[in-house]
Amino acid sequence: MADRDDIRRMIEALDGERMRAMVDGDLETLGRILADDLTYVHTSAAVDTKASIMGSIGDGSLNYGKMAARNVLVRSRGDAAVVTGEADVEVVSGGNDLKFSLRFTDVYVNGDGGWQMVAWQSTRLPE
Repeated sequence: MADRDDIRRMIEALDGERMRAMVDGDLETLGRILADDLTYVHTSAAVDTKASIMGSIGDGSLNYGKMAARNVLVRSRGDAAVVTGEADVEVVSGGNDLKFSLRFTDVYVNGDGGWQMVAWQSTRLPE
């Protein structure tokens, strides 16, 4: 069984891979990392599911140009891991070109599909 440090490093790498996949529009990678029952809460309070966020990225209505995390902390407890941190984001959403920083919490669970992200919650940081 992996120890907490191994899990921490693996989850930090997995979340970085997920952010790169969002920027790259890599739906195959997102399909593997995002859980089918994902709840993804944006800084606008809009809520996406796995299907809706992948659909928006796939059709180009949500286009991430940058998603760079910093001050990331991963805490694991058994088959769950909580990731907190901040990120600088550049995104075109609904035709609006947005640049902002946010604070986030996301949760990964180790289940039948391996480690997958089940929840994301973000809050825009003041400028």
